[in-house]
Amino acid sequence: MAAPTDSAMDISVSIPGILNENFCLHHLQLLKSFTAELRDQEYRDAVEQEVFCSLLKVLSKLCDELQAAGEEEQGLQCVPLCLQMTAECFRAQRNACVQSPRNQGLLRELGFIDMSLKILSLLQTINVECQDAVFEPLRCGIQFLGNLAVGKQVCKDDIWQLSFPDLLLKLLSVGDEKAVGYAAMVLHTCLDEAKVEQLAQPQNIHLALKVMELCRTQPDLDWTVLIATQHFLKSSALVESMYSGMSDLERVTLLELLSAQLGEGDSEDCGIPPSVAQFLACCFQQGCGAVLALASGSASSDEEALTVISLLDVLCEMTSDHEQFMFLQDHPNLLKTTIELLGQVHALGKASKNVFSAAQNFSSFSQCGDTSSSSPSVSFKAHLIRLIGNLCHSNSNNQNKVRELEGIPLILDNCSLDSNNPFISQWAIFAIRNLLEHNKENQEVLAGLERRGKGDYSALRELGFQVERRDGTLLLKPVKDA
Repeated sequence: MAAPTDSAMDISVSIPGILNENFCLHHLQLLKSFTAELRDQEYRDAVEQEVFCSLLKVLSKLCDELQAAGEEEQGLQCVPLCLQMTAECFRAQRNACVQSPRNQGLLRELGFIDMSLKILSLLQTINVECQDAVFEPLRCGIQFLGNLAVGKQVCKDDIWQLSFPDLLLKLLSVGDEKAVGYAAMVLHTCLDEAKVEQLAQPQNIHLALKVMELCRTQPDLDWTVLIATQHFLKSSALVESMYSGMSDLERVTLLELLSAQLGEGDSEDCGIPPSVAQFLACCFQQGCGAVLALASGSASSDEEALTVISLLDVLCEMTSDHEQFMFLQDHPNLLKTTIELLGQVHALGKASKNVFSAAQNFSSFSQCGDTSSSSPSVSFKAHLIRLIGNLCHSNSNNQNKVRELEGIPLILDNCSLDSNNPFISQWAIFAIRNLLEHNKENQEVLAGLERRGKGDYSALRELGFQVERRDGTLLLKPVKDA
């Protein structure tokens, strides 16, 4: 390892001198030079503990100056320089931690975490004309905490203990997008299973809700999305606590993240516990009636209905190619609720022209200002049928329940093409296939509909399918071209 240059050593020696004089621009320049030298790995590894001790004393003096200036208006003229020097101290600390477990340990042992958090809290109380002057040290201080925590569990635990939950919440609430992003990075770095369970406690849930609010209001902020998908969604206790304290729009955001997580990577290892699926199924059953208000055209009903629609989307994903959630086939009354809801929206659509009525306005999908596709009810009936088909897959008990609830003719009555429900005919065919598979009673019901010349059954033929009897079994087959 090469020895540090003479100029670098001079800088290290000069740091203690700052303590003996009033702050000036020369001191700021010294700190900037120290920060620059710390970018070099060899220099970082050679810095003596005494230099870091002196830096901590400078940081402490800056803290006292800022606190005094806030209490005495006549001291405000020194604030801009103090803020610049504070930012530079944080930059030096940040650089010192890069790929240096030694320095991470030293800074922790010397007390930099406590002092830095104290200053970050103080910065949020300082009133200056240019807020950017405050945001700069805020950003650098939070970045220091992030670098200090990387790969160092004791540092993560100390930061958590000293900042959770109130200071972390304040840092996620500052009016600077970059600072919020860095704060989310620190939170993500510190989180583990035990800390997530702490978040689920009623007195701490506001921090988790803030993260979810940022997922909705700042969707490009990657760290909050990672916190939600890699940590929050893995805790059923936290999901339930958050859901209970959320508005309908916030619930939609949570459900959208759940749906996206279900579609990521290995379907066997999405990380979402089965208890979350049970909870969401119960929420769907309890609140599904809210979607019926959409038929009245009242805008006030949209948000609650959108939550129901999002719940349905998640349940459809969970019961599609996710073996760990197929126990939902036996969830009490989930199938019954879904069939009854399909019957209700179908009846509403037939009774008068509303969002649940079938439409043939396919040309509008390629035009601007399409009103049908902007309605939250688009594809709702199709997804109800999809869920019924999923719940009946290779499940004779559910196949029989659909028959007993007269769900077969109801599904057949929804086979026609409908621009308000794209792919509804395909999901209906899928559901009918699952209902007929190895179930002679259901096959006979379908055959009886054909013998009675039901118009519903003709929709299958219009879609290119026919019912074929083979060895005493009815099969749903594509019609061969003549």
